[in-house]
Amino acid sequence: MNIRTLTPLDRLLAGCERALEAIAGTPPADRPSPAADLAEAELDDTERRHAAGLMRVNHTGEVCAQALYFGQAALARNADTRAHLLHAAAEETDHLAWCAARLQQLHSRPSLLNPLWYLGSYAIGAAAALAGDPLSLGFVVETERQVEAHLAEHLEKLPAQDHRSRAVLTVMQADEIRHANAAQQRGGIDLPFPLPTLMHFSSLVMKAVAYRV
Repeated sequence: MNIRTLTPLDRLLAGCERALEAIAGTPPADRPSPAADLAEAELDDTERRHAAGLMRVNHTGEVCAQALYFGQAALARNADTRAHLLHAAAEETDHLAWCAARLQQLHSRPSLLNPLWYLGSYAIGAAAALAGDPLSLGFVVETERQVEAHLAEHLEKLPAQDHRSRAVLTVMQADEIRHANAAQQRGGIDLPFPLPTLMHFSSLVMKAVAYRV
């Protein structure tokens, strides 16, 4: 059996397809949504809009995660590191699909700025990879820890009866913790100051904008 070697054009087209799926579509998930077997909650308009705003932020976060991981994998120096990043990206695709489905259930939409979030995050991921695998993996650790913290915040802010959104975020949080631990075990280093602080403030901007737009 002949195995085709991907050309640079093949890889470019595959990357464009992944980007379009992340930005505009609902990519297929390998795992069923944690909310699949839960009944829809009765939410008034204010609660529904609030839950939708939070899930839009989380959807945008997963768009950024896709871009970050693929940007890092594209320039990873070690094949094992690249495989690890792509495996984590596959699990983040589940998160993206779950959040997209939840937004539809809440009669809402993703952020209109997702193309910009994707491009910016891909550039950041590629830049991290250029700095070497230890720093790139450290970037994963710090990113996932910050995402874990923001998911904990959203679990507190969701309407109490919105069990579907809460189920999705709970599994996402567990996955992010696992991704951070795996990246650290593979040699991820602590990021130098002021990178963690800059990442935190950029995430605050993203959350404030994506909640509304």
